[in-house]
Amino acid sequence: MSQQHPIKIEVETQYLEKDSAPEDAQYVFSYTITIINLGDQAVTLKSRHWIITDANGHQSQVQGAGVVGETPTIEPDTAYRYTSGTVLEAELGFMEGSYTMEYQDGTEFKAPIAAFRLSTDLILH
Repeated sequence: MSQQHPIKIEVETQYLEKDSAPEDAQYVFSYTITIINLGDQAVTLKSRHWIITDANGHQSQVQGAGVVGETPTIEPDTAYRYTSGTVLEAELGFMEGSYTMEYQDGTEFKAPIAAFRLSTDLILH
């Protein structure tokens, strides 16, 4: 599988039981994203687009500038890491999306974020 961009994205998720209220159908998850610039030019993360789907079929989209209030510039062979969160109405869901990245010359590209699982259970697949 060839990539048309120099960005690698790694994701770790965690169910936050103490912050959740299953009786009210509120399941809180955190996700930590590591964005690695494998290219030879610095890139700036300009915006994000998330599609969040829970097991009940409820889908929401989140779009906005940067991530966690920042628009980081990631130098070649370095990484940027942040943690954020979401609330689902079910014990299982998925997130996927993309980041809009920009080279210093103003050229933009989308770095897709493959679907990842949000689950209250500790067993993956």
